[in-house]
Amino acid sequence: MPDEPKTLDPAARPAATAGDSPAPDRARPAGTASPAAPALPARRFLVPVTVGLVLAALNLRPAITSLGALLEEVSEGLHMSGSVAGVLTSVPPLCFAVFGITAPRLARRFGPAAVVCAGMAAIFTGLLLRPLAGGTAGFLAASALALMGIAVSNVLMPVIVKRYFPDRVGTMTGLYSMALALGTSVAAAATVPLTDALGGDWRLGLGVWAALAALAVLPWLPLLRDRDRDSRTKVGPSSTKTGSSRTETGSSRTEAKAPAAAPRVTRSRTAWALGAFFGLQATGAYITMGWMPQIFRDAGVPASTAGVLLAVTMVMGVPLAFVIPRLATRMKTQGPIVVALALCGLGGYTGLLLAPAAGAWVWAVLLGVSNCAFPLALTMIGMRSRTGAGVVRLSAFAQSVGYLISIPGPLLVGVLYQHSGGWGLPIALMGGLMVPQMIVGILAGRDRTVEDEC
Repeated sequence: MPDEPKTLDPAARPAATAGDSPAPDRARPAGTASPAAPALPARRFLVPVTVGLVLAALNLRPAITSLGALLEEVSEGLHMSGSVAGVLTSVPPLCFAVFGITAPRLARRFGPAAVVCAGMAAIFTGLLLRPLAGGTAGFLAASALALMGIAVSNVLMPVIVKRYFPDRVGTMTGLYSMALALGTSVAAAATVPLTDALGGDWRLGLGVWAALAALAVLPWLPLLRDRDRDSRTKVGPSSTKTGSSRTETGSSRTEAKAPAAAPRVTRSRTAWALGAFFGLQATGAYITMGWMPQIFRDAGVPASTAGVLLAVTMVMGVPLAFVIPRLATRMKTQGPIVVALALCGLGGYTGLLLAPAAGAWVWAVLLGVSNCAFPLALTMIGMRSRTGAGVVRLSAFAQSVGYLISIPGPLLVGVLYQHSGGWGLPIALMGGLMVPQMIVGILAGRDRTVEDEC
């Protein structure tokens, strides 16, 4: 990448994105750049951001998978029918869609780090209050509070990575995706044993996860001092990426004019394909997290083993969530990865349909591999836009549209299960969704950006 010019208007400095290679520090001679516009974030923030990303990611799923492990006990304790339990498993994507769309506006006003900090506080409060609920309405309200914090953090994770680690997007996306998968699997595996150790009270088994959320608030507090940088590198409709700012290969000439508006991602076919892909993979993930333990329990698998099987499914994302983003960023198109993950999903659901108990561990592994479409979708969000404003717009759009698409899935599974009296139809639905997921994933993985299409 050619060197940057010795002077550059801070307002015209391009924002580093997933597809850009940031200019190294050595490209700017000392004393020549404006002190108000550093090329990279201050180094003192990198450690708390890294710790904060990991702890935040660890808290993005325990609210959901801990409930999945105890869904039968919670349903009995709150006197829920199968359909109401299905509604409960649909609350996460509903909250992610409704609250996730507000993340860009909140980030423009308060800064992404401040919003994530508030999100972690909301998760802590919701998880603390949820076990105290005396009925279904209170339980849903407390869950919604925690899920609101998860929703805004979901959207802003790619933005935080792009902003603080513009030269290591694949690595850092893999790191927090790996932490997310670890938190998901640990909550699934440990909730039932923790509940048994605490006297068998499901309220205590769910409430214990509030402690992990409390820890996640702490590393974001020092980042509140980085508000000045947030105001200079907006994540909203306008971007520090300029419409005519460009660095030409073989020269160090950069032209800077008025900032360009963020792309209207609703006009992009790639954005819609990415939203659909995100929604279909989320449908499979939340059906798995909400219902897979019950599928195994109904097949004769003990409750503790069913929780461990869900943990196996989730833990597959720990190594693969680190490998897949790095692999995806080295490929021009991500279609082959999409197809491979979908085929694993088809194999897992076929096994659940034919021999749920006999091959339980194999099906859990295959579905775990299939669920790694999530870190792939996050990586493609960073790759399908060139600008900072484009990334945050695309992240909010793809995740909000995606979670809206995923809302009916868990609910429909609950209804089919209750009215058919078995898992044949629900599992057939799950497997059938792999086909459209494969198609839209191939379209979303093409080598293009939303700026080109808008």
